[in-house]
Amino acid sequence: MAESTPRHGVLVTGGGQRLGAAVCEAFARAGWRVWCQYRESRDQAQALCARLRDEGHDATAVEADIGAEDNRCALVEHASADGPLACIVNNASAFEPDTGLDFEADAAMRQIGVNLLAPLSFARLLARSAKAGDGVDRSAIHVLDQKVYNLNPDYFSYTVSKLALERAIALQAQSLAPAVRVCGVAPGILYRSGPQTEDNFARASRANLMRRPIDPADVARTCVFLAGTPSVTGTTLCVDNGQHLVPLPRDIMFVVDDLLKASPP
Repeated sequence: MAESTPRHGVLVTGGGQRLGAAVCEAFARAGWRVWCQYRESRDQAQALCARLRDEGHDATAVEADIGAEDNRCALVEHASADGPLACIVNNASAFEPDTGLDFEADAAMRQIGVNLLAPLSFARLLARSAKAGDGVDRSAIHVLDQKVYNLNPDYFSYTVSKLALERAIALQAQSLAPAVRVCGVAPGILYRSGPQTEDNFARASRANLMRRPIDPADVARTCVFLAGTPSVTGTTLCVDNGQHLVPLPRDIMFVVDDLLKASPP
């Protein structure tokens, strides 16, 4: 009897919780072999993968600090050991409050390292793993933020890193073709962040054109769609209920009350 063809793998960085966990679930249920990278969320990542395996899916949690190139190389090699690694979803991010006036260089570089350099590196490593004629459609999916299309000065270093990554998508798509497709996904507000209260989040999650919260599962399904659609490269999909079309002078958590008063639900 002929051996079954191994399922293609996907590596999801920051996959242990929040959006990363939703992405891991969506890929696993779509039949992919999932590698869930985590750094600090060991319990969440292992519990997620154990649950997915109990449901009959292929999911493995793997600990790695993706801030160093040697670690990234080792992670890609590890995730490729049992079959082709066809997709990397660069979801891990560093999100620290600062402004253009008070940012600290070291803190800014940490965010740039995780939010920009690591995704670019992973896409390059994926391209280097390609072998001519192997028939594997490879893709790198960079998770962005609707802020790249709706600028405000809050979270300055984070925003700068995501802006650079958004601009790099077209450049990487050109540079890494035909070995790898490069796409972006730009979600709106999905979870409470920083100093935000639950009440503020509940209001902010409706401050978009559709006046309803964004389902993280929609963002996850978009990643699966991009990974499974060979004709798409060099572009970004906004999954934000139109949040990027609602101009704001500050981050949404700081202006949501005024915004909702100004516009009827």
